[in-house]
Amino acid sequence: MEQNWTIRRVPAPDGAEIVLHSIGAGPGIVVVHGGGVTQAMYRRLAVRLADRFTVHLYNRRGRDDAAARAEPYDGEQDLDDLAALLAATGARNVIGHSAGGFLALRAAARQFPIERLALYDPAVQVDGLTPSAWLPAAREAARAGDIARALTLTSAGINTHSAASRMPMGLQLAVTRIFLRTPIGRTMGELVPTTLDETALIYSNDGPPSQWAGVECEVLLACGAAGPPYYPPTIEALAGVMPHARTLIVPKAGHDALNRAPQHLVDALAEFFRTSSTAPRR
Repeated sequence: MEQNWTIRRVPAPDGAEIVLHSIGAGPGIVVVHGGGVTQAMYRRLAVRLADRFTVHLYNRRGRDDAAARAEPYDGEQDLDDLAALLAATGARNVIGHSAGGFLALRAAARQFPIERLALYDPAVQVDGLTPSAWLPAAREAARAGDIARALTLTSAGINTHSAASRMPMGLQLAVTRIFLRTPIGRTMGELVPTTLDETALIYSNDGPPSQWAGVECEVLLACGAAGPPYYPPTIEALAGVMPHARTLIVPKAGHDALNRAPQHLVDALAEFFRTSSTAPRR
């Protein structure tokens, strides 16, 4: 279905251009991608939704075909870009993954014109549920130019459920150096400083779930059953304060399930976006 992709350029509020990659027909969905990756990782998801929806992918600032990111990073530029895309496309459905889930949730809390919001493994810090002690050492390594160590510390800090995170550091570093030779590894390595800035912003917004109680749109809070253990309590806490939220634990799914787009997850998302009834308060 590669030939069915369309590309357009949407003006951003600061005068830059947002390159929008779209496919499909039907109601629009804007995908806000996670940290450490580009929109290319979500093309399988977009193709599998394209028979029912028009799916819009784009790169957040500082990645691939996107404009440079303003420094210091505070997430506001990401929110401005998302607002511009919602206005340009008319889409009222949003998917947010990981750090992109945090940004999409901030947008909904600010009453962006979002009617239905699906978050998968949203990187939202609630009452310190997500481990954060690893971050200073990872940022120090990145500043020193030791990308392998920075990526190793980041992976181990985030993927606390992984057996690899408990291996001796020397072995973890060796594995990371091999990974950095792959295409996705090179991308993640190049984006480590960006990823760590986003993570620092997320952790700085730690607090009780009540800070998100003003999110009034329909929300699907999903996480993988085989992913990090802090996501289930996080989405339960968030669902408890939002008036129209529900949770979904996706069987046999890890943090990258949105990229892999298994059919049962794609169908669950499609059902959520085409359902018009209001979810009961949890």
